[in-house]
Amino acid sequence: MTDMFRKSPVSFDRNIEISDIQNSFMVVMTYENEGVGPFLVDLSHKNKWDIQDADLSGFTPFGISVPSSPGQVVFQNGVVVNRMNDSQAALWHLLGELPEDMPGETAYTETTDGLALLALVGKDVVAIMETLSDLDLQPPEKTPPFLLQGPVLDIPCQIVVMGTIKDETVLLLAFSRGYGQSMAEAILDAGNPWGLRPGGQSAFDRRLADKDQSPG
Repeated sequence: MTDMFRKSPVSFDRNIEISDIQNSFMVVMTYENEGVGPFLVDLSHKNKWDIQDADLSGFTPFGISVPSSPGQVVFQNGVVVNRMNDSQAALWHLLGELPEDMPGETAYTETTDGLALLALVGKDVVAIMETLSDLDLQPPEKTPPFLLQGPVLDIPCQIVVMGTIKDETVLLLAFSRGYGQSMAEAILDAGNPWGLRPGGQSAFDRRLADKDQSPG
């Protein structure tokens, strides 16, 4: 009997060194001859939710308080919560085991299969993104992590700038699943002068592990 897997909207034409099964997805942990980056990493398999309510102040998904103002982000215990507007926030589980107390209230809508989620990690990430969007990824009034919303290659996106870790920037990019493959290919093409290449999930995990942040 053939195992049935969920399918990411993004795939890379590289030889796989180590893979894993997560959330019923086949996930690449490392590619052969992966190098040092910068990397574009597919995280579309990660569990994601939207939270919508007229008053988000009482919501504590996985024990984390939703940030109070649009644009603020909290990263705690492997979970990112970004405040999108007065009545909506996004919740992404990125690191570690999925907690047992999964969100169950009607205010939560699972978006795992509806959203592509990519990470850019490494040096020159900001320079690469500046070729793809007019958004200011280094606004002086904001401290990472923070959320920007706007077009990347004319596609509406949520952009979470996690910050710089050991001289390497970590940035998350979420958008509609249907644009996944074309967006990934366009980002790789734009990043070619800086050596941008596909990376496995381990390239992302090792840069973010044990780094808890509070709203920016």
